[in-house]
Amino acid sequence: MSRPARKGNPDVAAKDAQRRHVGLYPGTFDPVTFGHLDIVKRAVKLVDHLVIGLATGTGKAPLFSLDERVAMWRHEAEPFTNGRATIEVVPFENKLQVDFAREVGASVIIRGLRAVSDFEYEFQMAAMNQRLNSEIETVVLMADPRSQAIASRLVKEIAMLGGDVKPFTTPYVADLLMKRCAQMKGK
Repeated sequence: MSRPARKGNPDVAAKDAQRRHVGLYPGTFDPVTFGHLDIVKRAVKLVDHLVIGLATGTGKAPLFSLDERVAMWRHEAEPFTNGRATIEVVPFENKLQVDFAREVGASVIIRGLRAVSDFEYEFQMAAMNQRLNSEIETVVLMADPRSQAIASRLVKEIAMLGGDVKPFTTPYVADLLMKRCAQMKGK
């Protein structure tokens, strides 16, 4: 998506024309679900470059390591580039989301909202990020109705109890998830 050049200073107009609109989609993504993929598919329509930022997840005990989640995303994100935007998968640890957004050059943090129960958390996060850096906006995309109930936490629980996770994630991720759960049960 290109921006119209500003009138006046030609140097500023040239700089604006060269500037990429970068968005950050942060999360722990443990594991990647159809809900996450839906947000990426829609986010690439809004930015020139999307950084999928994989956080360590303060207070969370991920099933997959950070490196495994990066590899998972790199595999899953490839089909969404389709000439719309470039996608980069980058891990970040021990860092505020808004600071990481600034580091990667993002002017927008993209968040997904599944249900009313997510709203209060996302509202507070957006307000705090705005206070920390008013140059970075938060854009919330509503989940596709088919993905609203999907949560990584629940997908992991279904997998751990031997249920079928294929309705909630890709075959690639479902396979990784089922293998990991089998390994954990074997311990």
